[in-house]
Amino acid sequence: MSTISLWADDVTEAVDWYTEVLGVEPYFERPGQGLPPAYVEFRIGDHQHELGIIDRRYAPAPARPGPGGAVVFWHVDDVEGAVGRLLGLGATEYEPITERGPGFVTASVVDPFGNVLGVMYNSHYLEMLDARRTPGP
Repeated sequence: MSTISLWADDVTEAVDWYTEVLGVEPYFERPGQGLPPAYVEFRIGDHQHELGIIDRRYAPAPARPGPGGAVVFWHVDDVEGAVGRLLGLGATEYEPITERGPGFVTASVVDPFGNVLGVMYNSHYLEMLDARRTPGP
């Protein structure tokens, strides 16, 4: 994965919300320069993946309003804390916190703009991250 795109009717409002959620400012904006943004990108996570927010006017014709489709899960160390924070910032529950097996816990919410946002504790992700940081023999 390199970029995840979310849709919003009010990109400025979505940028403010995601800036609060992520704790970072977006690094890229179009059109900007005094005009309302139509596309904004954040770089986040261990691999600096891109989270793009796009004005819903540019959604593909088959896109349907409301939450649905694939759920992308972001690794977090504390699912319960992350979900509580997201709900406190105005998200609504989509799927409750669910134990999927040892070392795997998921949950998802709908952001205030109608996008599904998944969070997950994933022990495999942490193992892979650690392996990349540990020098070989």
